[in-house]
Amino acid sequence: MIPQWAWGLLQPYVRKRLEARRAAPTPAAILDELGAIWPGLSVVLMVQEPWMSTIRFKRLARLQAGEMRPFLEAPEGYLAERFGGGKFKVNFHHGMHFVATKNFKPAGPPRWQDFPELEE
Repeated sequence: MIPQWAWGLLQPYVRKRLEARRAAPTPAAILDELGAIWPGLSVVLMVQEPWMSTIRFKRLARLQAGEMRPFLEAPEGYLAERFGGGKFKVNFHHGMHFVATKNFKPAGPPRWQDFPELEE
């Protein structure tokens, strides 16, 4: 199962894809569509950092569908445990398509500063 917070972000994308092919999709059809796109989903974890009198988002990690369960179940704990505190932006993607974004602010020292930026 997908936690409610994540489903709220993914559902509009899933529904829109399905509605492009059929009118008024059923709840079962929506879940089937989610199952079909799930292998192509990923999450990019970024943190806001000061940069040259402004801010930028440093990319820390990309989690593929099979890797994101621990993050989805406890996003703030996942971020705090691995990267420390800060202002994080999480972007969901399906292949090359942007799906949704969510911000998190776990407390703690900013250990993310020691991490290299993700190269893609």
